[in-house]
Amino acid sequence: MTANSVNSSPAIFRLSPLIRITLLSLYVALTVPLPFLAQVTNAPVPPILLWLGISIGLVVLYAALTERVIVDDQGIQVAYPNWVPRFFRKGWLLTWAEVKQLKPRTTGQGGLVYYFLAQDGKAYLLPMRVAGFSRLVKLVQEKTGIDTTDVYPLAQPWMYLILLIFTLFLLLVDGWTISTALTQIH
Repeated sequence: MTANSVNSSPAIFRLSPLIRITLLSLYVALTVPLPFLAQVTNAPVPPILLWLGISIGLVVLYAALTERVIVDDQGIQVAYPNWVPRFFRKGWLLTWAEVKQLKPRTTGQGGLVYYFLAQDGKAYLLPMRVAGFSRLVKLVQEKTGIDTTDVYPLAQPWMYLILLIFTLFLLLVDGWTISTALTQIH
């Protein structure tokens, strides 16, 4: 194997584990008590239907969190595993030659996201929640020549850490809620 073939292997960036764990935990914390509460309150929606909906929702959320960014000598690609239907999460591929610029846009909440602007005018969102984001933007700068020194992730890790801590507190309350509901069922 030559030095060039080692350098040409693609770099793969997956969603940050902290973000993935936080979002999955929050989903569980917000939904799992519902079937128990539905049973205790004799809600018109049967608990089994809620369990089915929660399960489907969990699979859909997990599918969305399997995004990966692949960077190689030809371009940048956002892809999903084969089991994720293309109609759900399509992904995209942009060659380095097509990249015209990296354009910042303000979000509705006042944050800043970046889009690759292609030669044909189409815009592609730069994935900002991947582990190794600083390495990703360095590779983008190497491949395109675009200055990325002012490009930072939308959310800092401490924000997700705080959300995870509050989610863990919510899971404790969920445990109490579920145990209370189970004592009323029996």
